[in-house]
Amino acid sequence: MTLPAPENGFETRIGRSVSLDHAAELLGVSRRTIYNRIREGRLQTVRTLGGSQRVLIESVKDLRGHTSAGDGAIS
Repeated sequence: MTLPAPENGFETRIGRSVSLDHAAELLGVSRRTIYNRIREGRLQTVRTLGGSQRVLIESVKDLRGHTSAGDGAIS
């Protein structure tokens, strides 16, 4: 049995997102760096109904694809 998709797509996008702290852990950077990458447009976010900001997992994957070859930290 499948559930119908929400009309606004909100729940679907939240399910494909992580907290800012988790994004920082995945990328091996600080929370401040995550905020900088969001401001630069290098990470995409959504807001929850409660107002929290979450990072879309696809943008984390895209940014990880642009890591420097040596140390794995984002450039």
